[in-house]
Formats: sequence, structure tokens, C-alpha cells
Amino acid sequence: MRRGIVAFSAFTLFGLGLTGCALNRFEQREPWRNQAEEVCLAQKLVRPSEDIQPIKEIDGPGVCGMVHPFRVTRLAGGTVALKQRMTLACPIIPEVEAWLAGTVQPAAEIYFGQPVVEINSGSYACRGRNNQVGAKLSEHSFGNAVDVMSFRFADGYVVTVKGGWRGTEAEQGFLREVFLGACNHFTTVLAPGSNVYHYDHIHVDLARHDPRGLRRICKPLIKYESRLPPPGTPLSPIRKKPVWQPAPDPAPIDVEQDDPYGLTPTSARETGSRIARAPSPPASRPAPVHAYAPPPAPRPVLAAEPRALPEPLPLAGPTWSSGPIY
Repeated sequence: MRRGIVAFSAFTLFGLGLTGCALNRFEQREPWRNQAEEVCLAQKLVRPSEDIQPIKEIDGPGVCGMVHPFRVTRLAGGTVALKQRMTLACPIIPEVEAWLAGTVQPAAEIYFGQPVVEINSGSYACRGRNNQVGAKLSEHSFGNAVDVMSFRFADGYVVTVKGGWRGTEAEQGFLREVFLGACNHFTTVLAPGSNVYHYDHIHVDLARHDPRGLRRICKPLIKYESRLPPPGTPLSPIRKKPVWQPAPDPAPIDVEQDDPYGLTPTSARETGSRIARAPSPPASRPAPVHAYAPPPAPRPVLAAEPRALPEPLPLAGPTWSSGPIY
């Protein structure tokens, strides 16, 4: 019995140790996180609305959580829906809004001729980086990161990061514009090709990689020239969405040209008169054939005239010549 109690206690302690490693309970919460939230609220960078609502503080497990979290269901003034609602800290929300307005929507208009209306994304989750047990806590643990998996456009077309990164020319161009634009708003941007964990989504966060928060990580390094014009410049779509137009009305029929003599009923109704034509001579009618007519008389056969025979050659003896014989 005593051995069983000792074994159970050891197993319990081992399980608690694994839990502590998984959540990294010994990691300290950096002071700048709470300061960034307070500054964001003081500057009113996020205005609560029906789509962005403040919720109560999230404290734990461990150092995970936020002092002033927000629950987000829509972005861009309600024009862009979220397939699953996000829980985010105050500082990252205005950066996501700016990225959406300054990069995502202009790129959507250029490459697809229509706006993005829905984003499939992930947000708060208390876990280690790349879901690795014992790793340093991810920025998702503090509501300071967003993972974007796909974009849906106004006509229902969906571009996924997993399939579109090497998809059609328009999909590749759109996602690369989105990726490069994110590097101007976030301190960490990881897309397919950065590592094995980000093959199907684009990760963005506001982590501090140095004491002043000036260092940025933007991976992978790609050779791509952005086609987005400077802010305020009219956009010229590369791929225009076809617009349905009704077929033109058929051209009116010129009666005078198609019926120069005005003999059709249509022309008679329209003009009210006809042009007289000279009557054509009656065609000759064949003679009637009687059913019991006698057969025609046979033609007389003329006697052939006798042919004159040629006269026979005269028979005579050979004549001798005094000349030489060959």
C-alpha cells in the first residue's frame, strides 16, 4: 500500500512538472508588455465598438494573459469578417487595421479587382513557440500575435496561404504583397519558407527582439518587387473582374435593300404602296399526253447503196532490167 502511494505521488509530481514545462511557469513577464497596453489605451488607439469589445483581464495560466484584452469579431469598420473571433491585446489591433487598409485591400484590388471580406486567422493561445513543449512562450500567449491562414474575396473566391504561396500568378503576387506589407507594421513576420512550422499561414507579432524594440525579423527573404503604388495613388487592377453586359440590339433591317421592289407584306404595310412590275410572259405549256395514244409509226429503212469494188490489179510477168542486181 505504501509503495502504491509513493508511486502515485511520484507520478503526480512528474505530471505537474510536465505541465510546468509545457507552460513554462518559470518564465517572467516582461515589464514592457503592460506598459504597451497602458500606452495604447491612453492614446485611444483602439475605440471600442460592436465589433471590438473590451473584456475582463486574462491572468494566467502562468504569465500568459493580458491586462486589457479585446474580443474582435470584425475589422475595417465591420467590412471584413473574421471566420473565428480573436482575442488580442490593445497594441496589435491598430497595426492589424493599418496593415489591412494599407496593404491587404489595395493588393486585393490590384490582383483580383475586388476587396477581401473575410479572414481566417488565429490569436490568443497560451503555449510555447511553434507548439513546442518547454520552449519560450509564444507571442500568442500574450495576445500579441496573429496567424492568417486564408482570405476570402467578395465573390466567394478563397486564397489560402498553403495553396496560394505557390499557386496561380495572381495568388502568388497577392500573398507576397501581403507578406512584404506586413514587414512594415510588425516586428516579426514569418511566412511559408521561413521554417517547417509556417508552411500554411503567415505569422505576425509585435515582439521585442532588442531592448528598444527596433529589430525586425521578416522571413523568408524573397526577390519580389512590390506593385503597390504610393498611398493616395489610384489603383490599376492587373486582373479585372469581367462585368456582364447585355447583348446589343440587332441592327434594323433595311427593307428597301432586302426587298427592292417592295413586294413583302412588311414593306407593303410600312410604305403603303407597291411598285408595279411588268408581267412576265406565260411559260409554254407542253402538249397533253393521252393515256391511249397509238405508238408512233416506225421510220422507213432505206436500202443501202452498193459499194463499188476496186478493180483487180493486172497480172503480168516480171520485167528484166539491164542494171545491177543487189
